[in-house]
Amino acid sequence: MHKSVLLEECINYLNIKDDSIMVDCTLGYGGHSSEILKRVPNGHLYSFDQDDEAIKSSRDRLNSIRDNYTIIRSNFVNIKEELNKLNINHVDGILYDLGVSSPQLDEGDRGFSFHQDAKLDMRMDTKAKLSAYEVVNEYSYDKLVDILFKYGDEKYAKGIAKSIIDNRPINTTLELVEVIKLGVPEKYKRDKHPARKTFQAIRIEVNDELNVFEKSIKDALDLINVGGRICVITFHSLEDRICKNIFKEVTKIDSSLNNLPVIPDEYLPNFKLIKTIEPSDEELDENNRARSAKLRVIERVK
Repeated sequence: MHKSVLLEECINYLNIKDDSIMVDCTLGYGGHSSEILKRVPNGHLYSFDQDDEAIKSSRDRLNSIRDNYTIIRSNFVNIKEELNKLNINHVDGILYDLGVSSPQLDEGDRGFSFHQDAKLDMRMDTKAKLSAYEVVNEYSYDKLVDILFKYGDEKYAKGIAKSIIDNRPINTTLELVEVIKLGVPEKYKRDKHPARKTFQAIRIEVNDELNVFEKSIKDALDLINVGGRICVITFHSLEDRICKNIFKEVTKIDSSLNNLPVIPDEYLPNFKLIKTIEPSDEELDENNRARSAKLRVIERVK
């Protein structure tokens, strides 16, 4: 069963009231959404996902709680557009959990896992055109090196890219794992799984995850009501840096005003940072997937 990371902390920091209009940008298998829905008997929950299996599973879970929710089958990059279609222009809370859900990793046939054999895929939206197969078999050496460095922080990007080019075509996940092993030193294979960073990089490329997140979080800031909060759970430094920088930008005070004894209200930022939280030792013991998670919380104050 997929365990939602930082579940309690998210629910606490979202400041949910019984009539809140809430958005879960990453429905997944319904862990966060079901807890939010329990707390909004007179409100409404809008949940985004583009994975048909996750939507079907979550609908059953949410129906057992109550029916004042709407599942939107779309990428959360379309948050503003999709909510506007439903005449929703402002909301009270927005949550992002940017981790890949356990079932996607555990069900080998989706191609996310480097432990199980499957066709190279890694699409969150199974209707999307670009899959891991095209990235692995059609990208140039330079482009492969670039995404492995940028999205995987992979220090052996050049060796892995060369090995991929030399061993095409590559059809399955475990074939790719063997090819990656040919491109890295022996010691690297002993430290951690040598395919971990490459698989992450390819997944981010296939789903355009960083650009999608950056656009979505900026739109989320526009949608949130005064007193409303946005909670973002990230799992790697690239996503976290985007989140941190955008939150910093909208909460900073113009340095030229620092010498004023009192800063006029109109010059104060519209948002304030609430907290940055990492999983407790207890959660880390119970859920290995929480190890790199970080929760950032921001509130609109005017």
